[in-house]
Amino acid sequence: MTAPPASGGRGPHIVLVGLPGAGKTTVGRLLAEILDCPFVDFDAEIERRLGMPVAEIFRTLGETTFRDLEREITSEMAGLPGMVLAPGGGWMAQEGNVSLLRPPARLVHLVVPVDEALARLGPEVALRPLLAGDSPAARLEALAASRMPLYSMADTEVSTQMLAPQRIARELARLASGWGWQVG
Repeated sequence: MTAPPASGGRGPHIVLVGLPGAGKTTVGRLLAEILDCPFVDFDAEIERRLGMPVAEIFRTLGETTFRDLEREITSEMAGLPGMVLAPGGGWMAQEGNVSLLRPPARLVHLVVPVDEALARLGPEVALRPLLAGDSPAARLEALAASRMPLYSMADTEVSTQMLAPQRIARELARLASGWGWQVG
C-alpha cells in the first residue's frame, strides 16, 4: 500500500470499531467521502493482498495469518496522514493494535444490537468465519459479550440502530471537526 499524499485539514485517523454488521464499511466509505480522505477496509485490503476471500483465508491459512495481516496494515497506517479505517470486529482484541494508532487516532464504536447486526448480514453471515455454522446468533452474542469491554474504550460511540448510514456519517464528520479535521 502506498502512502497517499498529505493534504491540509486532515486530523487523526478515525477508526470505526464494532461487531460484524455494525456498518463499519458502509459508514466508513461515506465518512471518508465527506472528509475527502482515503478509506481503508482492513478485510478488503487483506483479501486484495492474498487474492482470496476472508473465509478462505481463515479456512486455509488460519486466523493467526489473518490477525498478523491486520497488525501489518495497522503498523503501515500508523505513520500516514489521517484516514478513515475499518478494521475487523476482532481487531481491538489483538494486543497492541490500538496502541499502534492511539494516540492520536480516535476510535468510534458503532453500536448495533445483535439481532439487527444479524439481519443486516443476512445470508452473508455464512461468509463470516467466526459466525458460520450452527447458531450464528449465539456466536455473535458470545463475540459481543467478549468484545464489549474493548469497544467501551472507544473515544465515542454512535448507535447505528434505525439511523441511515448517511446520517451517521454526517454526525461523525461533525465530531471530526473537533478532532482537527476541516469539514467543508
